[in-house]
Amino acid sequence: MFCVFIILIVLCQLVSSQKYDILILNGNIFDGSGQKSFKADIGIIGEKITFIGDAKNMKAGRVINADGMAVSPGFIDLHAHLEPILQTPDAESHVRQGVTLALGGPDGGSLWPFGKTLKKIAKMPLGMNVAYLAGHNTIRTNVMKLDNREPNAAELSKMKNQVAQAMKEGAFGLSTGLKYLPGTFSKVDEVIELSKVAASYGGFYTSHLREEGLGLIEAVKEAILIGKEANIPVVLTHHKAIGKPSWGKSSETLKMVDAANVSRLDVQIDQYPYTASYTSLSVLIPSWALEGGLEDFRVRIKTPSLRDSIKQGIIFNILNDRGSGELKRIQFGKVDWYKALEGKTLEDWCQEKKLAPTPENGADLIIEAQTKGGAGAIFHAIDDGDVDRIMQHPKTMIASDGRLSVPGFGHPHPRAYGTFPRVLGHYVRDRKLLSLENAIQKMTSMPAKRMGLTDRGMIASGNYADIVIFDPATIKDKSTFEKPHQYPEGIKFVIVNGVITVDDTVFTENRAGKVLYKPVKK
Repeated sequence: MFCVFIILIVLCQLVSSQKYDILILNGNIFDGSGQKSFKADIGIIGEKITFIGDAKNMKAGRVINADGMAVSPGFIDLHAHLEPILQTPDAESHVRQGVTLALGGPDGGSLWPFGKTLKKIAKMPLGMNVAYLAGHNTIRTNVMKLDNREPNAAELSKMKNQVAQAMKEGAFGLSTGLKYLPGTFSKVDEVIELSKVAASYGGFYTSHLREEGLGLIEAVKEAILIGKEANIPVVLTHHKAIGKPSWGKSSETLKMVDAANVSRLDVQIDQYPYTASYTSLSVLIPSWALEGGLEDFRVRIKTPSLRDSIKQGIIFNILNDRGSGELKRIQFGKVDWYKALEGKTLEDWCQEKKLAPTPENGADLIIEAQTKGGAGAIFHAIDDGDVDRIMQHPKTMIASDGRLSVPGFGHPHPRAYGTFPRVLGHYVRDRKLLSLENAIQKMTSMPAKRMGLTDRGMIASGNYADIVIFDPATIKDKSTFEKPHQYPEGIKFVIVNGVITVDDTVFTENRAGKVLYKPVKK
């Protein structure tokens, strides 16, 4: 007994004499599990969390007093547009939100060649960890260009081989953008066959649904069918009900998700906390009119009968889909050929041209914009009730759908700067729609589990030290639709792989992010 007592004393002395690289003291720990927070200290050595408990007598190279602060796992963004990563490797617009890991390659668009590009990214000074999905639209374009037809056997085989190649090179799954070219030309059987390949390597399937407005219910059915037939986990990405005729339909789609999970399928959701989407203005143009690319579109509109059909399709979408019947709901984002339009609405452009703001005139201007190379646009066409309902669902995770952004460049959706602080400030603190524990779980352990990561997304000894420290009383998104280039408030510290990247609200020059590769299953 005496020997055991001596051993315990020695162990305690060893622990107390251990010098940590970083100590976080007095914080309220939200470990990511969704369970009630607790008061504790955290010790970090190198890249890992090595101690959780009482560290007041311990030593460290850096001590952070987190008294009154929430200490959480770093946020994991399951849907991020990382296309500018080679130009903006610091990812400041994401890191300042508390994001320590973002998953790129959504909506069917991804890196190619996959592995070679990942190696190039891995050499950059990354501000956060990044990972990628393989994109169906990218792969289909590689094999079939923008053709509106089904693949032949040889073409399908090539696409399957490219999915397998990406999975072997570290992709976490397959994404589709069935609303966009050329995914919109694909049939469900094609997507099932490609998803089977991703499933065989342990990947998951994330889908920009074929429709999010009038065809929403059928599109959710299709995604669930793909999950069933391919035996693959499914994420309905940036789930929403867009356009006034579809408002309220999330009640039905969420019941479909519940039924799928009861039947032992694995179906989840991710969502951004805004009542507006962002995508190409061309989403209002019938997909058949875009086949073959821009030059083919320019040829089609020179034929009066084709132009009239295209125009009528745009008018329908303005009235029933992302336009929600009002040109002022369509706001320009990125417009390379006319920067003065950025931030203005389609109604503003009509007025500038001395045109009545009618759907007919709006359609003509959309055709004009497309002939000039197109534009990015914000569509204010989502109802608050659907946002609330989807956010509260137990299968929903928080994800930004935000593009890496730099102040002064373009007019991005505010989600690029404010997604995670907006949930924690507006929806948790102000509206009490979610508990803080549940919101953090939706941002951390849930997406980590979806990605198959066992050493991130939770504050636990042995896990990577991806940590965000924020003030629950002041955290707030500041980015708006009028003035998007604004960083949030209340994020005090962001630690990436054990390195302090945001230090007492200051974005430092420290870069510890990595490219994460999914382990190959077979």
